[in-house]
Amino acid sequence: MEPLHLKIIETVLVLIGLVILSFLIKGTIQKIGNRYHLQKDRTAFTLKVISIGLYLAAAVTLLFIWGVDQNDLVLFLSSFIAILGIALFAQWSMLSNVTASILLFVSHPAKVGDSISILDKDYPLTGKIKDIGAFFTIIETETNEVVTIPNSLLFQKVIKVISL
Repeated sequence: MEPLHLKIIETVLVLIGLVILSFLIKGTIQKIGNRYHLQKDRTAFTLKVISIGLYLAAAVTLLFIWGVDQNDLVLFLSSFIAILGIALFAQWSMLSNVTASILLFVSHPAKVGDSISILDKDYPLTGKIKDIGAFFTIIETETNEVVTIPNSLLFQKVIKVISL
């Protein structure tokens, strides 16, 4: 078989494997979400993260199939990661907010719609969680004020869940 035909067959197999694996993982995550009564937003977020990982793995595999030199790919990735690291170091608080949002979203006992009380001596706050975004959590207070709190700050505070 010619090398071009072999590359095309391998590409098709990777893409078919990606689709099958995506369906299997999606079904499994949804079953786990239903079994443990997780919010649909949390399972959707988890599916997005896993999908991004699958697509990146498939893209790297396709690059190898089509003959991208391993040394060139490693050089590109290390340069990209170094530039990204410098950018994120300059904006470490942004990275900590994104990381905190993932942890809040996946494993924190308070969810969107819960009423919470932030036990802070300087600025205590009681309200209902309206949204957990990538950088901020939006809370509506009892007086209908909308307060945005950076996720990294919310992750560090003691929170009392008033209603589930």
